[in-house]
Formats: sequence, structure tokens, C-alpha cells
Amino acid sequence: MCTLEKKGEVFILTLTGPGEHRLNPTLLDAIQSALNQVRAAATSSSVALITTAHGKFFSNGYDLDWAGSDKVRGELMTSKLRSIVADYISLPLPTIAAVTGHACAAGFILARCHDYVVMRKDRGFIYMSEMDIALVIPAWFHALVKNKVGSATAVRDLMLRADKVKAAVAVEKGIIDLAVDGAEETVEAAVRMGEEFARRKWKGHVYAQIRMGLMVEVLEEIRKVHTSIGSRL
Repeated sequence: MCTLEKKGEVFILTLTGPGEHRLNPTLLDAIQSALNQVRAAATSSSVALITTAHGKFFSNGYDLDWAGSDKVRGELMTSKLRSIVADYISLPLPTIAAVTGHACAAGFILARCHDYVVMRKDRGFIYMSEMDIALVIPAWFHALVKNKVGSATAVRDLMLRADKVKAAVAVEKGIIDLAVDGAEETVEAAVRMGEEFARRKWKGHVYAQIRMGLMVEVLEEIRKVHTSIGSRL
């Protein structure tokens, strides 16, 4: 489902295999386990984390086939993604998504919860598909996208027009940070960025506290959903 390797001072978490990397509990648990390993390592050294994926997709969002019409399954799946996003936000190190394929719906949320997004520009797009598949976008998705995308017009076009945005346009609109030719080049650019951050030897707990302050509204929306679900159980 995913692998974690360390190259110098950079961890690389890779969603493996040629599929769509749909976010179901099995994959989400694997990602969370990897994040726990990275968090433990970050207490003793200055490191950075890159998340990337094999194949055509970075992630095509929630595994709706797995969830089906089962409300409990759906809540379990979304609860696990919220937990992972909260973990990324609280990690004591810089994080970079190396998006080498399509990042759709919850898959884009997974990418954009990183501090930086580097994307392949010769293939793949960002796509918030909810309008096209008749799903309401949850409030915490809105909070995260608004936090990360400065232009209200860009947010509108992502959410209300379900635009499929390629990397070069995504950079122009301030949705991502860097567009690079080719999959390998995208990961290499992310690694160079991560190495630069690691050389700064920032204090991890300071980095995490500042990030959490910048994203406090996102964390509050995540907690609201958790509390709401807990009150119904």
C-alpha cells in the first residue's frame, strides 16, 4: 500500500502500485503508521517528509466502492483521513507533496495538507470532483482549501466548477507551489526542497506550533466533525 524510506535527511513516503490509490481504511492506516515513524525520528534530528505515489494517480480520492451505501463505513473512512490530515499539520518537520499524477477530491486534500506541493506538469491534474458526482464538500475540506489557496476565484473554480487544473495553471492560480517536467523530476525537485529545509536545522516543535497556528481554523473544523460524530455514537 505504501513504503517509507530515508534518503539522507529526507523521508519519502510512497503510495505504491499502479492503481488509483483510493483512500480506504487499509491505505489510511498504512499512511498513519508511516507518519508515526517519521514523527519519532524527527525528535532527534532535523528532517523533512515527501509524500508521493506510483503510477497515473497521486490519489483518486475516497474509496467510494468500499464505503458503498454503508454509513458506518463512510464515517470510518472519513474519520481516518481527518486524523491523518491533523497528523500532517502537527508533524514537527517540513512536508512536501510530490504529485506525479492526478490528485482528485480527497486525494487533493491529502496533497494540499502538506506545506508545499510540487506537481508534474506533463501529466495529471487537480480535480475537486464533488459537483460532478453530486457529493457535498465537507466544511473541513473548505477550510483547508481556503487556507492553502489565496485566490477566492481559484477556490470557486475548484469547488463550484469542478475544473480539472493542470500543474502550470495551478501554479499561476496559487494552488500549488512548483510545476516540473516528468515524474522522476518532480520527486527530485521535492527532495532538493526537503534537503534545503533539513539543512536549516529548525526546531521541530517550533515548526509544528507555528504551522498549527496558521491552520487553526482547519484543525477546529476537524475537531467539530469528530465531536459531532462522537455525540451520535
